[in-house]
Amino acid sequence: MNLLKDQIPKLVRKLAVPAMVGTLFQTLYNIVDTFFAGKISPEALSALSKSFPIYFIIIATSIGVTVAGTSLIGNSIGENDKNKTLNYFTHIIFYGIIVSIVITYLGLSYSEKVFSLMGSTKEVTLLGLEYTNIIYSGSIIFILVVALNSLLHAEGDTKTYRNVLILSFFLNIILNPILIFGFFFIPAMGVKGIGIATIIAQLVTLIIILIKVLKNSRVKEITKEHLLPKFLFFKNIFFQSMPITVSICGYSIAAAIIFTYVGQSGEYATAGYGAGTRIEQVVLLPILGINTAIISIISQNYGAKNFNRIKETYFIALKYAFIIMVTSGIIVFTSANIITSFFSSDPEVIEYGKRYLKISAFVLPAYPIFFLSNGFFMAIKKSEIAMISNFFRNVMNPILVFYIAKYISASFNTFFWIWVVINWFFSMLYLMIVFYYLKSRLEKSSAVVHP
Repeated sequence: MNLLKDQIPKLVRKLAVPAMVGTLFQTLYNIVDTFFAGKISPEALSALSKSFPIYFIIIATSIGVTVAGTSLIGNSIGENDKNKTLNYFTHIIFYGIIVSIVITYLGLSYSEKVFSLMGSTKEVTLLGLEYTNIIYSGSIIFILVVALNSLLHAEGDTKTYRNVLILSFFLNIILNPILIFGFFFIPAMGVKGIGIATIIAQLVTLIIILIKVLKNSRVKEITKEHLLPKFLFFKNIFFQSMPITVSICGYSIAAAIIFTYVGQSGEYATAGYGAGTRIEQVVLLPILGINTAIISIISQNYGAKNFNRIKETYFIALKYAFIIMVTSGIIVFTSANIITSFFSSDPEVIEYGKRYLKISAFVLPAYPIFFLSNGFFMAIKKSEIAMISNFFRNVMNPILVFYIAKYISASFNTFFWIWVVINWFFSMLYLMIVFYYLKSRLEKSSAVVHP
């Protein structure tokens, strides 16, 4: 594929579909974990659901490393600057190792306090810590995988990561029941077994990605000079990665706020909502795949100053994503009860999960605007704009919803209807900001480059 010359619709499909399939299996991976947690007990399901805001710090860091690596390496490839490309690749690995040490410390030190802030019972807190302590102990594996893979994504290779995610999914299916319930000489580990299965699967993923990267023609040209730490590259990676990492970490705050409010209806309401969010993650997979595609396409074209292709990529991606989300919303609304019963046989858990999904179906078409607009700004090295948008959506919006709901003593259903309205308002506002930026900045830049 030539990201600078091939037809945009074809490129979006070619890049998005492998990324979409890979992310599907990554999410199915989490669904398998949720499924088996439900088989242990409703309390274990609640614990795994509440661990998500804590675990999400690793996800946010991984996204930050991926975006920084993909956009900076992609821009360097677009500029045809081999030295810069290799320096960014080696430094993204160094950077990934450093940040993984920091988040491991934070996760092991403060997870218990976060569970307590969400109003968890002692049993749910202990079960949650069994899982999060193992995940954070192996966080360096998660970060190294995405750091290495950022070179492949920058080159337009989304198939390799797809393949290893599919493999890790099947490994997880095999390992989860063995480690949770025991098998022959392997003792039953319960929730702890879910975490160990995840680390083993991620380690296999790391080995495969490493082998693939070492065979890359660009990597074979790395010299000692590229391995010497340089402040300039660390600085650029930090300012491209950290804003998006910090802002996405805001999602942890959002999730914690929502779990706190939902928890007022009991741990079974939390379990039902947690199961519902897993389905929502599956539905959002096409958007994440398309977002991966546009970051790769736009970053290279921005480096090559092909501004018209950037605009075309954004609008084609938005059109595809909106159609997919409207269709998905209809499916989710009509099958909410059946979907939730997959995770639990408890009638109360099923009821809360169904109620959440039926409301969530109405906000799904608003999400592509947020994700793809963030992808657009990150690809053109404007992470600070994505950071601001994430701050508003992931911190200010939930706080606003929480206090409105608390002020009117909103029920479970009303709380999420307020969430729908606020998210639609924010998404439309963000779309207008992108329109303004395209008109006032990129179109003017294009006129200068191509008079």
